Amino acid sequence: MKEKYVGNPITKDLLNRKLSGVCAGIAKHYNMPIISVRVITVIVGILVPLPAVFAYLLAAFLMPTNRY
Repeated sequence: MKEKYVGNPITKDLLNRKLSGVCAGIAKHYNMPIISVRVITVIVGILVPLPAVFAYLLAAFLMPTNRY
């Protein structure tokens, strides 16, 4: 029997987005400041650019959208 996930899913946040809302959605889910998630994303993007860009694009494509 499959059970539906009842918790707080990670969704893209379109109200606080800069590009696609991935960082804003992650920050909202983990109750963190949005700027800290964006800074971490940029630092990881500088250190390992190809995997970071691939992971961001994959998250932007696969994460559901939160419209409120």
